[in-house]
Amino acid sequence: MKKDNVIKHKSFQFAIKIVELYKFLSSSEKEFVMSKQLLRSGTSIGANVRESEHAESKADFIHKLSIALKEANETSYWLELLKATGYLENSDYLGLKNDVNEILRLLISIIKSAKR
Repeated sequence: MKKDNVIKHKSFQFAIKIVELYKFLSSSEKEFVMSKQLLRSGTSIGANVRESEHAESKADFIHKLSIALKEANETSYWLELLKATGYLENSDYLGLKNDVNEILRLLISIIKSAKR
């Protein structure tokens, strides 16, 4: 599978996990602020990856994936903050952190390749 297809699949699956986590945090934990930020950034990754599929140019493709990269980095921050403040169990945190780190690595690799 090409990296472009892998990132599309992984970012979509990650978005599903983020939506599920948001539903849990908002209903069970009554945490609305950080979880909403996480929802926005975590689902934006895949949306920007999807937008890059129909980029108008190579520069636009790189730009869209660079936005996805920034959103993935922000998502990593919100996960760390939710863990540090006791809203996220270590096991859940580690799984999501591994997922977002993999997405970050893929995005960096695709962006570097596209710039060549």
